[in-house]
Amino acid sequence: MENGAAPTAKPVIVAIDGPSGTGKSSTSKAVAAQLGLSYLDTGAQYRAITWWMVNNGIDLEDPTAIAAAAGKPEIISGTDPAAPTITVDGVDVAGPIRTQEVTSKVSAVSAVPEVRTRITELQRSLATGAQDGIVVEGRDIGTTVLPDADLKVFLTASPEARAARRSGELKGADVHATREALIKRDAADSSRKTSPLAKAGDAVEVDTTELTLAQVIECVVTLVEEKRAGK
Repeated sequence: MENGAAPTAKPVIVAIDGPSGTGKSSTSKAVAAQLGLSYLDTGAQYRAITWWMVNNGIDLEDPTAIAAAAGKPEIISGTDPAAPTITVDGVDVAGPIRTQEVTSKVSAVSAVPEVRTRITELQRSLATGAQDGIVVEGRDIGTTVLPDADLKVFLTASPEARAARRSGELKGADVHATREALIKRDAADSSRKTSPLAKAGDAVEVDTTELTLAQVIECVVTLVEEKRAGK
């Protein structure tokens, strides 16, 4: 990094969207670390609020009950790409939010408008407060959360490739079952009324099916650098 260029570089906000298993988290973290940007995993925030609701006995079949509780938990995200953290009411939940129980319920909680409003406000304040810029990954960042992001990237991959990656992450998971679960979640997230999973009109689509993680990272870093140079 050139010392002369760094102080004058305008903070860049990068939105990376796409369904599960496209390499979104690994790519976002690596790009942020390489370019000296903050990093935010918005999915972790939805998982965190879901975890809190499960732990506090909220009826997740009842959107009214979910809406009434949406403002209660205090969710704090650490944005260091080398060691991102997330706490709920002071409790480190980085591990617990990845359980199958939370994973199976996060779409239902995320679909409630009051939950999305609460988490979206949190995400916007973190993005605008990032002094050097930030990489924000999720499902509705380019369309809803940060529609004015400097760069929007939409990662895709075939269901087969995504299932293979996810079952690799979820040790011992059945690839076929994982594929079915991913397709079901895509359908839920794409069809919900509030902030569905969708590609922004001005997003750059990157199909990661045939690419290695290193190639995807290189591609996105190049896009960010081009955007910075063009300012």
